Amino acid sequence: MGEIDTLEAIPVEVGLTPFEAGGIAPYVSEHDAIDSRQRMLLRVETRDGVVGWGELLVTMKSVAATKAVIDDVVAPRLIGRETDDIRGFIDEFYFPYVSIDAFLGGVEMALWDLKGKELGTGVSELLGGPAAADIPVAYCLGILDPEESAQYAERAVEAGYETLKTKAGRDWEQDIERVIAMDEATDGNLQFRLDPNQGWSTIETIKVTTALEKRGVDLEYLEQPQRVNTFENYRNLRNRVETPVAVNEDMYRRFNLYHLVKADAIDAAVVDIVPGAGILRTRELAAIATHAGIPLSHHNGFDLGIKQAAVLHTIAATPAIELPPDCVYYGWDDHIIDPPLQLDNGVMSLPTGSGLGIDVDEDQVARLRLD
Repeated sequence: MGEIDTLEAIPVEVGLTPFEAGGIAPYVSEHDAIDSRQRMLLRVETRDGVVGWGELLVTMKSVAATKAVIDDVVAPRLIGRETDDIRGFIDEFYFPYVSIDAFLGGVEMALWDLKGKELGTGVSELLGGPAAADIPVAYCLGILDPEESAQYAERAVEAGYETLKTKAGRDWEQDIERVIAMDEATDGNLQFRLDPNQGWSTIETIKVTTALEKRGVDLEYLEQPQRVNTFENYRNLRNRVETPVAVNEDMYRRFNLYHLVKADAIDAAVVDIVPGAGILRTRELAAIATHAGIPLSHHNGFDLGIKQAAVLHTIAATPAIELPPDCVYYGWDDHIIDPPLQLDNGVMSLPTGSGLGIDVDEDQVARLRLD
């Protein structure tokens, strides 16, 4: 295998297509409303000139802080390392007072891309999965009024999607109306996920789920309605409602899935390979979930083509991630890979070829670059 020569952090900002043009912007959640997204691309190159790509969210909404962690903390421990020492790289980092797992997850992605390119093999195959696969994905929708939500739910059905995830949490009473309106507009042809992003109290959560249950709206799951690290709250909630309860932000904290399983507190979980510190550690979570009989889905943080490809490779090789992953790939104004990933009739095709199976358009990256 080769030796790592450089690690470059490249901040970019990409716009989301607005509603009136058939897109999803502004995308409103419990904590913000966005019409563009900043991402940090990671370009790793070996001394032999092989290039691997990774991607992560700009953390704390600061390009400078995110880039500083990559340049000052991660790069010095990566440069000079052999490309096949992925496990050793992830285990290298320990700081008593802070976690940098999200940064490691993005860099680990680039290392898998490198390793696949060196071996001429797709990442999914390196992980023991297939060379080709078609993966159904879930349509994602921000907070709109009930009438608009119903219109977009109809559009999702027409586009071939079977699952729709919608944000919630700013007004729990309107959230009930929105989901009922979407269900009625689509004649029960969509499976819904509701994500308040930790925005509800226990009482509000029970009121929402009970109201939807009484109206015959069966959610696939209710995602992270309450704060992380509240294991007993989730166990009590699960015992009081029929709606399946899932967690997402809890999955970004080491060992939380173990404690939630031990407390018999959840029905499902939503993982993410970047804040989860990479593909290897995400597959460790998958092993726990499999043992506990808990199905997994995969989160989407407005992922561009690099991370979206990595997610598809991970899912194809990880049977425990059996529920459709969230997806907003259809909402981007621009793409940084050429050709863009294939998305048709609610299904994404696993990119084939070596590594992540994608070609990054570095000219386009330069145009979208922030610094």
